[in-house]
Amino acid sequence: MKAQIALSAIVVIAAVSATAHTPAEAKIRCKGPFQIVQGNSIATPYCGDNYLAQVARGYGSSVSAKAIRQSPSKKQEICQWIGHDPRVQDICAGFRDDNGGGRW
Repeated sequence: MKAQIALSAIVVIAAVSATAHTPAEAKIRCKGPFQIVQGNSIATPYCGDNYLAQVARGYGSSVSAKAIRQSPSKKQEICQWIGHDPRVQDICAGFRDDNGGGRW
């Protein structure tokens, strides 16, 4: 009887342990502006905002991806500043006064 209870406890612990790792595996993975979904690269706003923040930091900004996601005016501000960069032109389309043209 004790062995059966111990075995049941091990099974429950193993099941809880297995489900505890699921959220980490479900984390969004980005490669540049693209989200990796089942091995395919898909342009998504989430990864685009991450990439925009990364490129902006390369220009000396301290902006976070979260700030860009939460504030369209922050995204517009960053796009007006660095939207000429070919790496973010698609992400910044519609957020620049010159419609993404090359005035820089």
